[in-house]
Amino acid sequence: MKVMNNKFKLRGHLKHLTRWPLYLTVLLIALNVLVYMIDCKAGLVVTLGTLIYAVCAVGILLYHRPQMFNDLIAFASQYEVLEKRVLEDLALPYAVMDIEGRMIWSNKEFSELTGKDQYYRKNVNTIFADVTPDKLPVSEEQDISEISTQVGDRIYRISMQRIRLGEDMVHAKILEDLPETTSLIAMYLYDETELREYMQANEDNKLVLALAYLDNYEEALESVEDVRRSLLIALIDRKITKYFSNYDGLVKKLEKDKYFLIMRQSSLEALKAQKFHILDEVKTVNIGNEMTVTLSIGIGLNAANYLQNYEYCRIAIEMALGRGGDQVVIKNGDNITYFGGKSQQMEKTTRVKARVKAQALKEFMSTKERVVVMGHKITDVDALGAAIGIYRAGKTLGKPVHIVVNDPSTSIRPLIAGYLNNPEYEPSMFIDREQAMELVDDNTVVVVVDTNKPSYTECQDLLYMTKTVVVLDHHRRGNEIIENAVLSYVEPYASSTCEMVAEILQYFSDDLRLRNIEADCIYAGIIIDTNNFITRAGVRTFEAAAFLRRSGADMTRVRKMLRDNFDSYKAKAEAVRSAEIYRECFAIAVCPSEGLESPTVVGAQAANELLNIAGVKASFVLTTYNREVYISARAIDEINVQLMMEKMGGGGHINIAGAQVKESIENVKEMLKGIIDEMYQEEDSLK
Repeated sequence: MKVMNNKFKLRGHLKHLTRWPLYLTVLLIALNVLVYMIDCKAGLVVTLGTLIYAVCAVGILLYHRPQMFNDLIAFASQYEVLEKRVLEDLALPYAVMDIEGRMIWSNKEFSELTGKDQYYRKNVNTIFADVTPDKLPVSEEQDISEISTQVGDRIYRISMQRIRLGEDMVHAKILEDLPETTSLIAMYLYDETELREYMQANEDNKLVLALAYLDNYEEALESVEDVRRSLLIALIDRKITKYFSNYDGLVKKLEKDKYFLIMRQSSLEALKAQKFHILDEVKTVNIGNEMTVTLSIGIGLNAANYLQNYEYCRIAIEMALGRGGDQVVIKNGDNITYFGGKSQQMEKTTRVKARVKAQALKEFMSTKERVVVMGHKITDVDALGAAIGIYRAGKTLGKPVHIVVNDPSTSIRPLIAGYLNNPEYEPSMFIDREQAMELVDDNTVVVVVDTNKPSYTECQDLLYMTKTVVVLDHHRRGNEIIENAVLSYVEPYASSTCEMVAEILQYFSDDLRLRNIEADCIYAGIIIDTNNFITRAGVRTFEAAAFLRRSGADMTRVRKMLRDNFDSYKAKAEAVRSAEIYRECFAIAVCPSEGLESPTVVGAQAANELLNIAGVKASFVLTTYNREVYISARAIDEINVQLMMEKMGGGGHINIAGAQVKESIENVKEMLKGIIDEMYQEEDSLK
């Protein structure tokens, strides 16, 4: 129905319904023509009847038309009143807004809930602060949006639906010339308080499984008299059992140094709130033992079933031990959270594990045709030295061995130079990623050294081209690990991967003999990662160095190969000169990268130099390389730089770590300072 010249005109089906007598007149005229063809007198009679019918039809239509319009208007008015009453009395809070969020009308329930008049005209944001303009369904792709809000002590789900008036009216064929873009927003409020309470109760009562291991059980017992060992064990058992019992947890001892824990998820939240104080409480158990006992806990939750939960906690405890112990690792689906891990792991004096891993590595190599070794991107001296050690192990078994190095940095070029054009070594000793991908198949052992993150390797694709992957690394594990490794030897207490490889070589085969140039490379890796035996050098580090010296390593040759060029030395000096001291003990510097082939190596060296400044507890050197900012983080003993770098997507050790960030230097500086501030706030909250 539309308005023209102040008169109503019908349209659509209603228009045709009222005009059907006129359409029938056309049929009568056609019939009249046929009658004329048969008989003229009869045709005249039919013509007269047709005229009388047409006059009556038009007369009746004109007579009843105004009344019909009045009835239609009355029906529409009554229907509108009925519809409005239904909406007003609707038990669900309901309101209508314009496209910008201004209130137009609301029903009684909505008015009583919000305390606003039914014809409140201000923006909905003045009633619900959570309903901001960006939450309204105003885009062409979005017709419905939902958010949650709290009104008093009740929680409501607000559902907003965009209603296109123009489009609806065009299809209804009642009004014309109404823009299709004309829209309103209908708002519904659903009380979900009880539903949320039930959901939270269900969440709180979910089963959480955990495994707890004593990291240094054997070492701690050795430092106690025989007659007092049972007392130490009993005190530790009592401490752990009592602690978790206070949080409605069940503790079952599996072995002498292993515990199985069951608790509710609400108990886990309470433990997280107080940062798992059990880690510190276990250390307080002392009956004369020289070595404090440390505890590692792996927790799994929110899996599809209980068996998967157990698998989660098993993975978590492996990560906790792989990261050095004395910490809690929580695996919640794909999300992994860490607590503790701030103390340095004690070095294990036994080398049984190294002997077992050496024999396992020998078995894997013996059953395959070839060996491919790769380290991390931008291969450093430690990664190269470890790869050289594995090379010698493979050649001892008579296997072809290849080392993947894509782009040798300036730090390793002097070491690689001794193997190039050397008749004692085949030209295919060093290959790039393309050549490696052509060689690797199921008859290949891929050995990854000095990293346990797939994305950090020289060629990640190699990890999925064979079923035999071996990982040797001394970095603490993070969220990203090589999951398909048949042999994983990760020891965070080791000073370097070269130290681990040197131990493996001693147990690998009686026929293994290192050449002088190979011993130099492995020795150089230990020198670099320990900063000339200053950082993280333990008893086993010096034992490994002694083995390499006996094998022909020469300190003078190594020192000559590791010397810096003049430009690198100037860049390192500039980084130290321009360093900023933040919070009186954190040195933050930027290392210039212009003109340097390996600026990341120089940045790491500058970070080591900054630790020699009195009062500096940790140093951070930022270097721009390949459109990324590389961070070299170093500390002596008080600060855990690994946890700080993990927050920036990196990792490493407690006192040697790093990260790569795709941001500007200034943004990375601010991110780093924010992490330092956050660390101070956490320490203040625990005091």
